Amino acid sequence: ELGWSDSVPYLDRPPSPLEFYREWVSPNKPCIIQNAISHWPALKKWTSAYLREVVGAKVVSVAVTPNGYADAVFQDRFVMPEERQMPFMDFLDIVEKKVTSPNVFYVQKQCSNLTEEFPELVRDVQPDIPWMSEALGKKPDAVNFWLGESAAVTSLHKDHYENLYCVISGEKHFLLHPPSDRPFIPYELYQPAAYQVSEDGSFKIVDEKSADKVPWIPLDPLNPNLEQYPEYAQAKPLQCTVKAGEMLYLPSLWFHHVQQSHGCIAVNYWYDMEYDLKYNYYQLLDCLTKTVKVL
Repeated sequence: ELGWSDSVPYLDRPPSPLEFYREWVSPNKPCIIQNAISHWPALKKWTSAYLREVVGAKVVSVAVTPNGYADAVFQDRFVMPEERQMPFMDFLDIVEKKVTSPNVFYVQKQCSNLTEEFPELVRDVQPDIPWMSEALGKKPDAVNFWLGESAAVTSLHKDHYENLYCVISGEKHFLLHPPSDRPFIPYELYQPAAYQVSEDGSFKIVDEKSADKVPWIPLDPLNPNLEQYPEYAQAKPLQCTVKAGEMLYLPSLWFHHVQQSHGCIAVNYWYDMEYDLKYNYYQLLDCLTKTVKVL
């Protein structure tokens, strides 16, 4: 009713800045763009052997969890991963199953980790997406590098960024909800905590006692508990698969849950959203949803 289609549409070429802003950013609609990164050297170069050669033994940040869920609700806590510093080649050994581990490893640190931790790889992609930068009149706030195991799952959440998500190899599987589904998506406040490794190698959950509670979505959209969250039955998720060489435009404030093929490599560009009328409408919807729940 608000203009969302039943599927995420495809563009067969990158749009002009004006076209992209008018047709996609302004109406806050997602799309998958083909042939937008086909000129990137990374598509051919980023093999395991190349990454070993270029990044090698450099120590990088890796998220480690016992179950593949980082930044997710578990045991009535909002649990963040153990952030382990380890040589990149040791991480690749685990992804390639040359070394076995009962845990799940994922290079997923944001904060522009591509430029901060993997500057050797920037030349194989782009520091920004020129037509997006022109459309928005700004450069990206962050450029992130993602590589991990298929067991690594991103729980349902939203971001205050215009997101261009580019898959280099493998596939990413997205489940999306438009901002208008907010009344049907549950939020609760949770004590923040993090996984820590004990001396015997097992994980324990340790509260961050001085931190404020975190609002997060407890629901698993792949297996929703409709007895506990009956309103979710009225939500209308979209699902799409982004393949190697494709780019997903994920608009700001869209809820998304992400899975991936094993060893999938991706780079995404976060452009700060405009805090304009769309944002104000979302905030109103959010406040009304909370008020109705209290009543």
